[in-house]
Amino acid sequence: MSVWTIVVAAGASSRFGRPKPYSALGGRRVLDWSLAAARQVGDGVVLVVPADMADRPEPAADVVVAGAATRSGSVRRGLAAVPADAEVVVVHDAARPLATPAMFRAAVEAVQAGAEAAVCAVPVTDTVKEVDGTTVVATLDRTRLWAAQTPQAFSASALRAAHEAEGEATDDAALLEAAGTPVVVVPGGAGNLKVTVPGDLVVAEALVGTSPRVGQGFDVHPFSDDPGRPLVLGGVVFDGERGLAGHSDADVVAHAVADALLGAAGLGDLGRHFPDTDPVWAGADSIGLLGEVVRRVGEAGWRPANADCTVVLDRPRLAPHRDAMEKCLGAAVGAPVSVKAARAEGLGALGRGEGIACTAVALVVPG
Repeated sequence: MSVWTIVVAAGASSRFGRPKPYSALGGRRVLDWSLAAARQVGDGVVLVVPADMADRPEPAADVVVAGAATRSGSVRRGLAAVPADAEVVVVHDAARPLATPAMFRAAVEAVQAGAEAAVCAVPVTDTVKEVDGTTVVATLDRTRLWAAQTPQAFSASALRAAHEAEGEATDDAALLEAAGTPVVVVPGGAGNLKVTVPGDLVVAEALVGTSPRVGQGFDVHPFSDDPGRPLVLGGVVFDGERGLAGHSDADVVAHAVADALLGAAGLGDLGRHFPDTDPVWAGADSIGLLGEVVRRVGEAGWRPANADCTVVLDRPRLAPHRDAMEKCLGAAVGAPVSVKAARAEGLGALGRGEGIACTAVALVVPG
């Protein structure tokens, strides 16, 4: 199913005192966190901003539109920019910067499984009182109460129908509820706070932290006896060169970078995620595997900042292919990747030209 996300960042931020989506959080703007999470789950992102911000470039969004005077009006303007063939539409408040890609995915998957609407939510743990003025008139049964969050995912047709009457609500799910459409809940998170007042931003800073993490990776493969096997390094085919033996395409450079990213995110190693005992990975494109690693690193709350690798080989020459390798790896990682070459100077199996090895270091930051 085609999935598009509307990130709403057009509010007046009256209680915050300044445009909160553009405030700094962990070295990025508040809205950048939401855009990054949305990009990992869908096919496109519409960003709804204040009218005076609508002409500013936003590379992380596919479309930027000016918002309206109300939240529901802003969502409708974003919805008008969503392609007509989109089947699932996610609505997310930029003021919830700590929503994870896993939360987006849970809501989307519920709609893909047949729900018309799915909202991230958490069970209420406090005792809730209904109050008239300053007098308690009832104590509500908290076992039936959930606090709604965003992201919220919808069947595109159901969301468009709910907005046809141009009604107003504090969230989009309420419009569907009013129309009698069932809405299901999926797990949100206690950390998925809404930035409303400046103090919330202090809490968000504490939750995301600003410390980067470093991981290292290593891979080595011998040359193959199969004369028809291509040599692939960093996603680039070295024409006319003897290939490496391995379960996948034996791209030691892509494997080392993937291992470094997994290590930095605390997710183990490549073999844990793509074991060589599983036939599904036989002959797999390692750049594709690297892209999947980046996705899983993102789900764990981390974003690659850069990677650096050193390829140890006596042959073939790497220099003519270095630029193409860096471009291919960088596109897969979504961050700069540098490639260097080193010789084994005749020492050991690598020095005898029996194979190729690669070491890599990767930096990830909260994201």
